[in-house]
Amino acid sequence: MDNKSGFRAVTKFLIASPFKIRPVADLIRRKPYPEAISLLEAMPHRGARLIRKTVKSAASNALSGNKRLDEDMLYVRDVLIDEGPRMKRVWFRARGRADMLLKRMCHITVVVDETSRAAGSR
Repeated sequence: MDNKSGFRAVTKFLIASPFKIRPVADLIRRKPYPEAISLLEAMPHRGARLIRKTVKSAASNALSGNKRLDEDMLYVRDVLIDEGPRMKRVWFRARGRADMLLKRMCHITVVVDETSRAAGSR
């Protein structure tokens, strides 16, 4: 992913396992923006709601810029789901024992770009 082109949004420290969110991200990668939003709104997964908020933020970054882009010109170029820190909690068990409960976190990075640039680079 090259950071110089495209408009990006990052959401950090979400208490959700990256392993559960990555399959949702794979469905919208390289899709037009309106199609990606409609897919995410129709999905029942919790990760779909988290990714949708980040995609909308990246699109608003693109639409409020100097270029005056339209929503139909945007597509989701890249979606990265990175692993964040883990919260460690004590889980008390029988006979005075204890286990560690790991609450996993993730970071979501979404990059949207305009379709005319995408058609030229393919």
